[in-house]
Amino acid sequence: MTPHIVPIPFPIVLRPDSMNDALSRDRSAAPRLVGEGEIRVAPITPLPGFLHEHGFDPAEVFTSAGLDIGVLENPDNPVSFAALGRVVDAAARRTNCPHIGLILGERNSMSVLGLVGRMGQNSADVGTAIRNISAYLHVHDRGAVVTLTVSRGVATLGYAIYAGDVPGLPHLYDGAIAIICSIMRELCGARWNPHEVLIQRSAPRASAPYRKFFRAPVRFDADQTVLVFPASVLAQKLERADAALLRVASAEVRALDARADVDLPQRLRRVLRALLTSGRGSRDEVARLVAMHRRTLNRRLAAHGTTFHVLAAEVRYEIARQLLRDTRMPLAQIAATFDYADASAFTRAFRRWSGIAPSAWRAANTGAD
Repeated sequence: MTPHIVPIPFPIVLRPDSMNDALSRDRSAAPRLVGEGEIRVAPITPLPGFLHEHGFDPAEVFTSAGLDIGVLENPDNPVSFAALGRVVDAAARRTNCPHIGLILGERNSMSVLGLVGRMGQNSADVGTAIRNISAYLHVHDRGAVVTLTVSRGVATLGYAIYAGDVPGLPHLYDGAIAIICSIMRELCGARWNPHEVLIQRSAPRASAPYRKFFRAPVRFDADQTVLVFPASVLAQKLERADAALLRVASAEVRALDARADVDLPQRLRRVLRALLTSGRGSRDEVARLVAMHRRTLNRRLAAHGTTFHVLAAEVRYEIARQLLRDTRMPLAQIAATFDYADASAFTRAFRRWSGIAPSAWRAANTGAD
């Protein structure tokens, strides 16, 4: 049974530090803020090299997808999830490589997370590193959430995209979970392997590259994208952590976070994206996670011209479209993902959202990317 996933809005935990020359090391120019639905462009910086290897002109492929290749000059440059998905999907089609996302993920490391990655590298232990990354990922990524849960000695760590209608989503999920695996190997050692990998996409033509990279069983057509591993790993100390660098990176990330314009509806969409596929996401639970009384939550949402019910329905509809388009999950299984009583209840809800039955929507949109 798939473990439940919850978001982890834990605060940063700082180790005692000794202020020394490390304060001036590893500094970079102030990164640019990403807007809602955007991510720093760093994850696709290996793409031109991959295209060259296959005999294609990277600039031409980028242009065909509506993206200027010059955006790669600075890994902190923001790019929309839609543009990111278009260019990766265009590259996959040109090279006839259905696992291109996996390859890009293999070629990335903790550095892809910028300042937030430096926080992770210099945290006290693996669990604290993950919680620090999750708590502040939004300064570099405003279209997805990192999720972690621990239940009965098993941890699941994953990535959930809430940016709407993103092309090439299977490739982005492949890349994200490969990056997460690479980060775990950077933290835990190159020989580290998950026990299982779940990916929210239909099975590609060949699964061997996935098994080779993850060195673990891989299950496609899942309702979430996660690594599964023993929770004991989270307690592993990071021997190379530098407390002074952590202090510097933390201060810079907090300063960046203070500049970010993240309103309440955006925060709730991130929380709901992580909760809803586990059959959770009640108003009371969400209010608790954002440290707000239920009545206060209702009042503040009303000031934004929306309600909790509207936001939850929007997020359910987005997740449902992703599962219908990018996986082969039966309707009954999708219904169970949202805790509907049966497929007919899910069908009625989907008709309210879209005006058509989910089976008809899937038939019209499968392979549209």
